[in-house]
Amino acid sequence: MSAQPWADQALQSFEAVVQSTAGFRVREGQRRMAEQVAHTFAHAQLGKLDDGGSDEDGADAQPRRAIAVVQAGTGVGKSLAYSVPAIAMALARGTRVLISTATVALQEQLVHKDLPALAARMDQPFAFALAKGRGRYVCKLKLERLAGGAAGTGDGDLPDDDLFPEEAAQHRQRPQHDSEARMQYYASMADTLAAGDWDGDRDTLDTPPEPEAWSPVAAEASSCTGKHCPLFGQCTYYDRRKQLVAAQVIVANHDLLLSSIGARLLPELDNCLLVIDEAHHLPATALQQFACEADLSRLTWIDKLASRALRIGQLVEVEEIADIPNHAARLRAALQDAARLVMDVYGEQLRAPAPGRRQFAPAMPTRARVPGGQLPDALVEPFSQAAHHAGGFLEALRAIAKALRSEMRDKPDEARRLSQLYAQIGVLAPRLEGLHAAAQLLLQDAPEGAVPAAKWFTLEVDGDFIVVRAHASPVLPGNTLRNHLWSAVRGAVLTSATLTSCGQFDFFLRESGLFGDEAVTTLAVPSPFDYASQGTLVATETRAEPRDAQAFTAEMVDALLSDLALVEAGALVLFTSREQMRQAVDMLPTAMRAAVLVQGTLPRPQLLARHRERVADGLPSIVFGMQSFGEGLDLPGRLCESLFITKLPFAPPDDPVDEARAEWLRGAGRDPFSELVVPATAIRLAQWVGRAIRTEEDRAHVYCYDKRLVRTGYGQRLLAGLPPFTLQRRAA
Repeated sequence: MSAQPWADQALQSFEAVVQSTAGFRVREGQRRMAEQVAHTFAHAQLGKLDDGGSDEDGADAQPRRAIAVVQAGTGVGKSLAYSVPAIAMALARGTRVLISTATVALQEQLVHKDLPALAARMDQPFAFALAKGRGRYVCKLKLERLAGGAAGTGDGDLPDDDLFPEEAAQHRQRPQHDSEARMQYYASMADTLAAGDWDGDRDTLDTPPEPEAWSPVAAEASSCTGKHCPLFGQCTYYDRRKQLVAAQVIVANHDLLLSSIGARLLPELDNCLLVIDEAHHLPATALQQFACEADLSRLTWIDKLASRALRIGQLVEVEEIADIPNHAARLRAALQDAARLVMDVYGEQLRAPAPGRRQFAPAMPTRARVPGGQLPDALVEPFSQAAHHAGGFLEALRAIAKALRSEMRDKPDEARRLSQLYAQIGVLAPRLEGLHAAAQLLLQDAPEGAVPAAKWFTLEVDGDFIVVRAHASPVLPGNTLRNHLWSAVRGAVLTSATLTSCGQFDFFLRESGLFGDEAVTTLAVPSPFDYASQGTLVATETRAEPRDAQAFTAEMVDALLSDLALVEAGALVLFTSREQMRQAVDMLPTAMRAAVLVQGTLPRPQLLARHRERVADGLPSIVFGMQSFGEGLDLPGRLCESLFITKLPFAPPDDPVDEARAEWLRGAGRDPFSELVVPATAIRLAQWVGRAIRTEEDRAHVYCYDKRLVRTGYGQRLLAGLPPFTLQRRAA
C-alpha cells in the first residue's frame, strides 16, 4: 500500500474512535494534528529499502524520513490525536509504535487510561506495554542472598559491603541494629514476592524504598548474567521484556529511549513509529544522558575491584589479569595526582563558600569551571594516565566476564556460584566505565570552530570525606541528538504544549538537533480555549529591581500575601528558589498558615490529595511549589482559580553547561541572553502559565510580580509566547 491510502485509513480510524466516544465532540485542532501524524508516518520509509538499496541512477538510495514537530495547545487532546493514527498505521504496516514521555504521570495516564480506552474502541486489537529501565526491577538472586543473611564466606558469595552503594568505611560505621533492620526489610520483601503479593517492580511496592535500600537489590546490566542466571526463568525484568516483544504499542521515557539506543530493548528506531510527547524535555535529557563525572577522592573501590578481578580471573584462568595490579595501582595514583593538582589550580574557587548559602544550612558543593573547555596543562597528564589505565583495566574485566559466561554455558549446574562471581565484578565495573568516559571527555579538544565540552570540578564535604569530583558534559544537545537519535529514526512525531519560544519553533529545532533537517515539518495547533474571556494576566510591578534579590523578595512577598488573602478556592504559587519560598512561608500570617501546603512537607501525591479535599470542602487551599510544580500538574476548575508567579523563571546563572555555552557564543560574537536565555525562559514560563486554564469552563487569574515582563523588550517577547489573556497592569 502506498503512503496516501495508509494516511487515509489511519485518519478514518481516528474519526471512528471520535464518533464512538460518548459525549466527545470533534475539535478542529485535534483533527488537524491527527492529519499531520497520519501524513508523517505514512511517508516514512521503514526497515530495509524495497529497491535493494540503489536508486535509478545506481547510487545508494537514502531511506525516506519524515518527522513532524507539533505544538498542541492545552485542550487540543494531543494523546488521542497521535495515538489513534499511529496505532492504526502501525497495524496496517506491520510495525510498532514507541511512545516516549518525560514524566511518570503521563506514562501512567497512557498505560492505565488512554490506551485501554482505545483498545476497547478500535476495530483492530492491539497489545500495549510499559517499558522501564532494568533498575526498576528487583534482582531475585541478590534479594535471595540478602534476605538469607549470608556471611560472604565462599567464592560465590558477595561480601556484605558489595551490595551497598556507600564506601566501605561508611559501612563499618553503620550500627549493628541498622544492618539487622535492613536484613529484616529484605527478608520481608522476599516473603512478599514469594507469596505473590508483589511482582518485583519497585513502583508497585506499597511504600517506595529509599534509593539506599533499593540499590543493593536492583537489577543491573553489569551484574546480570541473563539466560545463564539460575533464576532467569523467574526474572521479573526478563518477563517484562517478553511483554514488550509481544506489544504493538510500547510506552517508555526519554531517559530509556536515549540510553537503550542500539541495545535491542526497545523497537529498532529505523523500523518503528516514534512519538515523543513532552518533547520540550528531550534536549535537557540528552545532556544529562551523555554527561560524565568521576570521584577523585574515594578510591578504595579500585583496590577492591582489582582484588576481586584477580581472584575470579584465576578461577576461570584468564591470562589478561596479569596486568590488573599495575593498571589498578597506576589508576589510583593518577586520580590522587589529579585531585591534588585540581586543588592547586582551582583551590581558591573551590574553598570559597557557595554563593547564597545561609548560615547553618547544609554545605553545598562549590564549583570551578574550566574556561574555554581547555584542560590546564598540569591536569592533562594525570587524566591521560587515568584514561589509559582505566581502559586497560576494563579490557581485563571484559575478558573475565567473557570467560565466566563461557563457564556458565559449559557448566549449568554451577550457574548460581558463577553468577555470584559475575556480580562481584559487575557491581563495581560501572564506576570504572564512568571514570573512563569522564577522563576521555575531559581530555577531548574541540576542533577549530566547534563547541568544546563543558568541564568543571566540584568540592563537597560528605560526612568525614572531602570529595573532589571531575565533571564533563556536551554543551549542544542538538549535536548529541542528531548523532545518536535522528541518524537512526525514520518516522517520528514530537509534540508538547510548549515547543515554540516567543512564537517561533527555531529555538526548539536547534536544541533538539532538527534545525535545517529537510525531513521536518512544523505545525502549531492553537488551544480551543477562549483565553481572553477565561483568564486575566495581572502584571504587578514592584519598586525594587528583580535583580536586587533581597529588596525585591521583601516587596514581592508583601504584595503576594495581600493577594493570597483574597483566595477563596484553589491557588498555586510558583517560586524560583527555595530561599524565596522560605521567606514567603516565614511571613505568612497565622490565619493563613492552615490554608498553605508547601512542597516538600508531604509527598507530592498526598499534598495534592489534601489540596483537592480542602477545595471540595469549600475551603481555600494554596499550594507553594517550585519548578517541578510548574508543569505536568493538572488542577482544573476551582483547584486553581489563581496562579501566582513570583519571578520570571530564568535558569540558575551558575549552571556550568549554560556558562560554557554562553562563553562560546560570546566568543563567536553572539548574544547568549537573546539566543539562549530568553527562548529557554519563554518555554518554561509558558509551561508555568499553562497550569491556570485546563478546561473550556475554567476561569482564572494569573499574577506575575516581575515587572520585566511588561517593562523590557525581551519581556514583550515572553508575552508573545503566552496565551492571549486579558492583560491588566498594576503599578508599584
